[in-house]
Amino acid sequence: MRLRHLLPVLFLMGPLACATGPGHHVATASDIAVQRAPGELRVMTFNIQSGARGLERVAQVIRAAVPDVVALQEVDVGSTRAKGLDQTAELSRLTGLKYRAHFRTTDLFGGAYGIAVLSRFPLEALAQYPLPVPRGAEPRTLAHAVMEVDGREVSVYLTHLIRRPFNGNTRVRQSAYVARLLAQDARPKLLMGDLNDGPDSRSTRLLRRGLRDVVADTGTLGGTYPLPAFLPTLRIDYVLACDAFTPVASRVLRVDVSDHYPVVADLRLKLDAVARRDGPAVVESDAAARITGAAP
Repeated sequence: MRLRHLLPVLFLMGPLACATGPGHHVATASDIAVQRAPGELRVMTFNIQSGARGLERVAQVIRAAVPDVVALQEVDVGSTRAKGLDQTAELSRLTGLKYRAHFRTTDLFGGAYGIAVLSRFPLEALAQYPLPVPRGAEPRTLAHAVMEVDGREVSVYLTHLIRRPFNGNTRVRQSAYVARLLAQDARPKLLMGDLNDGPDSRSTRLLRRGLRDVVADTGTLGGTYPLPAFLPTLRIDYVLACDAFTPVASRVLRVDVSDHYPVVADLRLKLDAVARRDGPAVVESDAAARITGAAP
């Protein structure tokens, strides 16, 4: 049985794992045998709202989905809002996804605020690129992590574009910058994150010229950002993949642990997608990101 067929069972198991008292073992992703066929990959994108509804609940959802790579948005490190906690490190510990990096975009509540990645694959290199924003607006960034999947280098890009409902022109500028950068990378690549715009918007269409919308391709069109009352749920969180990947399945998890719903996607890396090393320069920098192995 494929792991994705186990998802409903794992969701039932999750609350039990989180309810264990002192002295009991809390199951993590490392406790669950991750068995994938060569080239199979499960990814997830999740705007966690700085853990406002409970970081352990966020971890429970991630554990239940059993992803290989998670893109996180709105992640705090050391802020008073997070009670001084490094949320990236804590989610790494709680989920068993031991490789992690936090990409700071700005300082909020006395700590670093930005986006992050969790992975069961070692992060071989990192880079971070500031995105264009109007003067005085909250900084935005594009993060880049290179990892080896079944012997092939894969680029995972993460972002969180400027907020809606306004700033449409800025999102177009940001998407154009992202698209140009990704076009220079010959590796198999994914772009995940909160794009803050609908699938038919100018900014999202621009990115879809070179990347496939995995959720649309697999027929799962549920919204990811619920609005109050009678208003529709917006689809603003995405997993986009280049043609080196075949979309297999996807789902939007309607869980009440953030103001966004996470998106999970199963992909298959094509066997002829050979790793290339002539993508954009990728360098590790303390100023750009914090990268760690196993959680302390």
